[in-house]
Parts: sequence; C-alpha cells; structure tokens
Amino acid sequence: MKIFRLLITVAHFVLIALLLGTIANAYVTPKVFPLFNLLSLAFPVLMMLNVALILFWMLLRKKRALIFLAVSLLLIMPVRRWINYSGESAETPNLKIVTVNIKGGTLGIDKIQDYLKNSGADIILNQEVSQQMKIPGYQYHTTDFPLVCLNSKTEILKQEHLESEGVGNAFFADIRCNGRIIRLINVYLTPFSFDKGKVKPTEDFDQNKTTVKYILKRLIPGFKIHQEEVLVIQKAIADSPYPVIVAGDFNSVPNSYEYYQIGKNLKDVFVETGNGSATSFHDYKFPIRIDYVFCSKELKPVSYSVDRNVKISDHYPVIAEFKIE
Repeated sequence: MKIFRLLITVAHFVLIALLLGTIANAYVTPKVFPLFNLLSLAFPVLMMLNVALILFWMLLRKKRALIFLAVSLLLIMPVRRWINYSGESAETPNLKIVTVNIKGGTLGIDKIQDYLKNSGADIILNQEVSQQMKIPGYQYHTTDFPLVCLNSKTEILKQEHLESEGVGNAFFADIRCNGRIIRLINVYLTPFSFDKGKVKPTEDFDQNKTTVKYILKRLIPGFKIHQEEVLVIQKAIADSPYPVIVAGDFNSVPNSYEYYQIGKNLKDVFVETGNGSATSFHDYKFPIRIDYVFCSKELKPVSYSVDRNVKISDHYPVIAEFKIE
C-alpha cells in the first residue's frame, strides 16, 4: 500500500507540474517550445484529475492534501478562464456586441442573418464568412476583407486589414460609440482543419498512435503560424490611439500562448462578468472555448454570455455588453 501511495504522490506532483506548465505560455513562444501550448488543450482534464486526487488524499486524511490544495490555488485564474462566477453588474450597458464564426453560412445564411438582425447588437463581428454579409438595419459595414466582416449601427471612421502569413484573417475598425471612439479588432486565427474521422479514438493501439501523430502534425505548425498572426494583432492593439475591443475566433483555448499574448494588458470580458462555462465551439463532444472578447482596462464590461439556444454554426454566438462613458 505504501508503494502505491508513493506512486500516486509522484504522479500527482507530475500532474501539478503539467498544470503549472500552462502558465509558461505567457512567456515561451511556440517556436521555442510548442509543447507548453499542448498542455493548455489538456488543462480541463488535468485539472479534473488534480481535484480527484486531492479528494483521494483528503479521504485518506493525508497532510499532502493540504500541500496539493495550496499549490492548486495558483491555478484559480486559469480555471476561471474556463468556468467562472461573477456577480451581476449594477451598470446599465449602452453598447452590445455579438461575435460568431458562421462556418461559411453552411447552416443557412438566411437563418444567420435573421438571428443577427434580431440580436439587438450595436456591432456584429463575424468570422469564416464566404462573402461579405450585410445585415438589414446596420448602415455601416467593413469592406471586403477575406473571411471576416463587421456590421455596425454607428459610424466606422477608419478600417484596416491586418495582413499575416496564415490563412486566418483580422482587421481593425475605429467606430464612434456613444460619443467615444473605440477600435474594434476582429480576429480569426488560422484553423487547424482537422478531419473529424481521423481524430476519433479507437480500440486499435496502432491506429491511435497514427491519430496522435496526425493531431501533432496539425497542431504544432499551427501554433507557430498563430505566433506570427498574434504579433500583427498585438501591434494593432499597441498602436491604437483609442481603447480597444478585441473579439473573434482565436482557434486557441484559454491559457494558451495566443490567449496570453492577445489578452496581455487587456480584460477578458468573460472573467470580468461571465458566469458558468465559456464553451463556445460545439462540433466536438469535448468542451472547448475558442471564441473571446477582450477589452482595454479603461472600458467597463457589463455582461458576457454564450447563446446556446441557437445553432447557426458549429460555434455559439458570444454576446458582450459594455457601458461606454
């Protein structure tokens, strides 16, 4: 029994090290060491195993439970990026934003337009558009940027394509909102484009090895492309003379390199005002959050929600509200 507990203790220390390794994504680029970014994908599973082991030690009344629990407190913020609780804001919002990847409109452009038209949003950001989509009731639109577009009820003062080497896309649009100019940055990072038939686990060990190799061959080059795309987005944020709101499909999970770098010096609106799960991509059974809204620290986010009552894409619409003063 002692040997078994020793092995479990060693395994738990390894597990904690892997969880803390996700924090390294804030400092280490994928081109230097991409495996840290892989850990961010596994974070929810690793965290559930950690909680299970802490409960195991508690049941055995072992003091090491307190040690592992104390170390796990360092992971509260990484957990909140996946699952969060925040009190209801007393502020009254005067800016509503909806962002959603529409998957090229494959589930029906009319259905998508009807939903967005009736969303009550002041600004709508879309990704993975096959053609520039103009929503009835929205007077202002971005020009023909590939894969990304924006519809606004208020004036667009300036817009600019953010070019990078990936197949994703991004742009910024400076928009007058309630007497204040805000820079909206619409982000669509390069997708990994998995073939779902090739990533399903089987009982065949050799087939599973092939699946793992296939996944890694997609992920690691994708991480490195994201690094280049992120640099362009960071520059647009840093060069902005106005407060920014960054939203879109990052094709990256919380605690990843992309999350840390794009969100650097910004607020994650979900962490600030969201409740429950932030899962936004439902094409796989595994819960995934890859759609985000960030904002400058001087802006006041009021609410954040994911509308899971509608299926207009393989992504759920993300809705964020702000009070602009």
